[in-house]
Amino acid sequence: MIDVVYYVASSLDGYIATADGRVDWLSRFHTPGEYHGAGELQASADALLLRSHTYKFAVNLGHWPSPEKLTWVFTRRDLPVLHPSITLTAQIPRKVINVLASRGLCRAWLMGGGKLASSFHAEQLISRYIISVFPVLLGAGIPLFAPHLSPPDELQFRTAKQFESGIVVLTYDRAQTA
Repeated sequence: MIDVVYYVASSLDGYIATADGRVDWLSRFHTPGEYHGAGELQASADALLLRSHTYKFAVNLGHWPSPEKLTWVFTRRDLPVLHPSITLTAQIPRKVINVLASRGLCRAWLMGGGKLASSFHAEQLISRYIISVFPVLLGAGIPLFAPHLSPPDELQFRTAKQFESGIVVLTYDRAQTA
C-alpha cells in the first residue's frame, strides 16, 4: 500500500484558506530559520496529489515548481498541463493509488485541498496526517476536511512540535485496525 501523507497548513479554527481561496495569511508567520518539514516530505515523496484549485497557483506562476515529482491533479476541468510529469485525472482516489502502486511508488504527498482530503479519508487511504496549525482564527473559509459521511477514523498521536512563530506541527498516524 502507498504511504499517503496529508501535510497541510491550517488556522487554529480548522481552515486551510479563506472563503475566496486566499492563503496570504500564511506569510505573516514566516520566520527565517523555521522549517516545518515540508522540504523533507517533498524529498521523500514519489508523487504529489492535489486538486485543481491548488494546481491553479502554479498555473498562475506560469511554471511547475516540482518537475521532478510525478503529480496527479484531481479535476474534471480542462487545465493547461505545465510539465510532462503532471497528469490530470477525474478518477477516484483509490484508482490513482492503485496506479501509483503499480508503478512501484511508495509515498505520496496529499497537498490540497479539504474536499480531496475528505475523499481520501473516506476511502481510508491517508496513513499520516501532518497539520501545521497557525496561530490565527479565520472565522470562515475552506475547511481542513470537507464534510463527509465516512465513519470516524481513530488516529494515533505521534508528535507535536512548537515553533517560535507560534506554529505547532501535529503528526498523527491512522490507527492500525486488528
